[in-house]
Amino acid sequence: MSKKFHVKKNDQVMVIAGKEKGKSGKLLRVIAKKKGALIEKVNFVKRHTRPSSQHRQGGIIEKESPLPLSNIMIICTRCSVPVKIGRKALDDGKKVRYCKKCGEHIDL
Repeated sequence: MSKKFHVKKNDQVMVIAGKEKGKSGKLLRVIAKKKGALIEKVNFVKRHTRPSSQHRQGGIIEKESPLPLSNIMIICTRCSVPVKIGRKALDDGKKVRYCKKCGEHIDL
């Protein structure tokens, strides 16, 4: 059984706590085991790598590092601010996420 999180891949999110507070970007990946998320162009770290089949050159590579899911919030498309989300079932039985501030559906 997969765990349900408040964010999904390709959501527009903002960091609300930590050293990257205030930065926003597209969610690239949710890491369920670590309860973390990779956000595009946020929380860059430098990794020293040896030459390999993936990285022919080797050297210092900058890449995104996971942030805790508790430190990020979804940005509502209508409000344009970070908001809490709720879940509800529509009349046809489909479940959707919605903005608790303005009521806008996020998944549609």
